[in-house]
Amino acid sequence: MIDITLGQYFPGNSFLHRMDPRVKMVLIFLYIFSVFIPQNWVGLGLAVAFLVFVIILSRLPVKLIFKSIKPIIPLVLITSALNIFYISDGTTLFKWGFIQITTKGITTASFIAIRIICLIAGSSLLTYTTSPTTLTDALERLLSPLKVVKLNVHELAMMMTIALRFIPTLIEETDKIMSAQKARGADLESGGLMQRIRALIPIIVPLFVSSFRRAFDLATAMECRCYRGGERRTRMKQMKMRVPDYISIVVVLAFAAGLLGLNFIFKSVL
Repeated sequence: MIDITLGQYFPGNSFLHRMDPRVKMVLIFLYIFSVFIPQNWVGLGLAVAFLVFVIILSRLPVKLIFKSIKPIIPLVLITSALNIFYISDGTTLFKWGFIQITTKGITTASFIAIRIICLIAGSSLLTYTTSPTTLTDALERLLSPLKVVKLNVHELAMMMTIALRFIPTLIEETDKIMSAQKARGADLESGGLMQRIRALIPIIVPLFVSSFRRAFDLATAMECRCYRGGERRTRMKQMKMRVPDYISIVVVLAFAAGLLGLNFIFKSVL
């Protein structure tokens, strides 16, 4: 569990770190949407190449990117297996009873697996290159139009950012509780499904207690520091869009348009 890096921020001075957080957030969501545009291998290859280029610009360790992908490997395997065994189109490669593996199933499974990996790796770049405070300010600015319907945008952005920031803390706390229970003789790995579920109770209960305690401590600390969010709150760092930000917007829009155009040029594999 210590390999899960979701919600962590890694300081740096790369192009992605210096980019306006509002632009970064919008462009990453646009890339996530663009990953679902390709219907052929050429478009998907372009999406992968673009992601590799952005990772190089971020100057993040490759090992860190693999850590973000590691937790979703079971999801990728399950999704791939479902597509392999449930798609019957194409040339049959193997058949045994109701189990049938075809070329179409393998192609679709590989295509969707690469999509999921690009989705997770691309979205993880947002938290890796943006500090929680900056992320809160950017999210508040982007949601500011919702103030028209009397929605407290600042509190919403703060809650979302704190929840994201607490993920690594909860993961670390869970690992400590599991180690403590194993040291007391708890068996968390053997037995049937129901036995394993019951074995998680000594972990879940202390984790909930610890989480509520941390939440109360955080609320008390914010009140003691006279924290008051809202209209009168000032910011130490003002966000300003620069020329590279505008260029990045044009590049990502051209990238999305290119993926859409490739669907009309090359044959779909799905």
